[in-house]
Amino acid sequence: MKPYRWIILGILGCLCIVALAYFWAIGLMDSLYTYRSPLAANPPAPGPAIGEPLTRRVVLVLIDALRYDTSLKQEVMPFLNELRGRGAWAAMRSRPPSYSAPGYSVLMTGAWPELSDGPAMNPEGNQLPRTWTQDNLFSAAHRAGWKTAVSGYFWFEGLIPQADVDAAFYTPGEDAAADREVVDAALPWLESGDYQLVLIHLDQVDYAGHHEGGPRSPNWDAAASRSDGLLREIVSSLDLEQDTVVVFSDHGQIDAGGHGGQDPIVLIEPFVMDGAGVAPGQYDDMDMVDVAPTVAALLGTNIPATAQGQVLTEMLRLSNSDQAKITSASIAQQRTLYETYAKAMRVELVPISLDPNHYPVTIFQSVMTSIENDRLNRERLPRFALVFALALLPAYLLFIKRGTKVIWLLGGALAYILLFNLRYAILDRRTYSLSSVASADDIILYTAITALIAFGATWLSVMLGLRAFKEKPIRFAETSFALTFVTLYLTSLPALWSFALNGALITWSLSDFGSMFLGFLSILQSLVIAVLGLALAGVSAVIGKTAKPT
Repeated sequence: MKPYRWIILGILGCLCIVALAYFWAIGLMDSLYTYRSPLAANPPAPGPAIGEPLTRRVVLVLIDALRYDTSLKQEVMPFLNELRGRGAWAAMRSRPPSYSAPGYSVLMTGAWPELSDGPAMNPEGNQLPRTWTQDNLFSAAHRAGWKTAVSGYFWFEGLIPQADVDAAFYTPGEDAAADREVVDAALPWLESGDYQLVLIHLDQVDYAGHHEGGPRSPNWDAAASRSDGLLREIVSSLDLEQDTVVVFSDHGQIDAGGHGGQDPIVLIEPFVMDGAGVAPGQYDDMDMVDVAPTVAALLGTNIPATAQGQVLTEMLRLSNSDQAKITSASIAQQRTLYETYAKAMRVELVPISLDPNHYPVTIFQSVMTSIENDRLNRERLPRFALVFALALLPAYLLFIKRGTKVIWLLGGALAYILLFNLRYAILDRRTYSLSSVASADDIILYTAITALIAFGATWLSVMLGLRAFKEKPIRFAETSFALTFVTLYLTSLPALWSFALNGALITWSLSDFGSMFLGFLSILQSLVIAVLGLALAGVSAVIGKTAKPT
């Protein structure tokens, strides 16, 4: 058995990597789908209402996937820009995951995806997303005695507690025809004046991005123009002397179509507000979590209890009394949120001194961020030590065995990485983010084919360069395994980095999505390379038997 020990170790090593990569990839994606907020089971209690409303009613118009740059095009969206010209507006910043279900949750709860307890990923197929466990605009409005209505995509039926919705129209459609139905259902509510909080969701821009060529296609601007026309119809049913309309998006899309990742273009959205209670003007960039507290201030309800954003007081017409009430409500809401979060994280409360020169939300959120970072850093330290050892040992072994063969093997591994990424990023223009993932099957099949082509070409080139075809079968197979493991070593480095930074699976906090995606792509490649390495080692043995050894 001694002559075959490296072959046996090679086979066992590849099988172990295949199993590890398979279960790691499956577990990582499952943990993202099943992620729950640390506050899921014990949400903070809602506080009292702020006071008198600033408006008769608020109509929220969510234009799904509308990019900020598209919203600025006068020729594409003239009515939105008319609202922008006479109302308050700003660029809105969001965070990954830049999918719709997480975005809806942030907009309505005022909490980032880590705390909102909304889905971190969009539901699959016809499934309904889980209902929000955290306080939200609809629950707050209902407690204040307001009547609410929703017209839009059927996911809202799952997300919003339906006991807090008085009138609803939900559709499985996403195109222009579905948007027409959505608006037709909502217009009677607006004309009746019976509802004080109305959400209207238009989806055809997102549909054009996914199914009609993406933002580069004329279909994109056409969908945005149709949405602009529907927005005009909606606002025509309002009296902006008494009512307020708020227009925003949940995410953008990359040029090729798609979203979900950390790409800058998908994390900036338009925000436009006009009507009663609004102080017109262009304002500095805001955060998506600021929408819910600001709408709560307009309606006079409580600020949603888990909200991490602030009331955009500069955009509102407020008396000194109004300003004082909002500040007091914000302090109380943030203090309750901080105390609930600290309890969930099992840390002691610390006294928080409020600086009159800083908005209270900033102070409380800074403390909460410190709690999160302290725990993350404690958990990362041993993982970084382990990863350092795992990365250093193979590098040391390659260094002490340096020679012509090692140079060929390293060169081959680097060539594989170059070929894979040449197709991925240059030829097919995919981004290193979830935004380029159309589906689980898409990323798996694409990675498998690309890795197979790149490693197959690399293997052939290295074997020819080392004249392995003229070696004995056992030596040929050993050389094939050597190339496989050197390539696996270099390919696995992003996965090791993601493990050090984020952990093997998503647990109490969402991952850094850039490193997580690179790690996931690395895991998929490692699985393919290990399988192909086994196959090519077998091929090497067969070829070695038919070739004349020298």
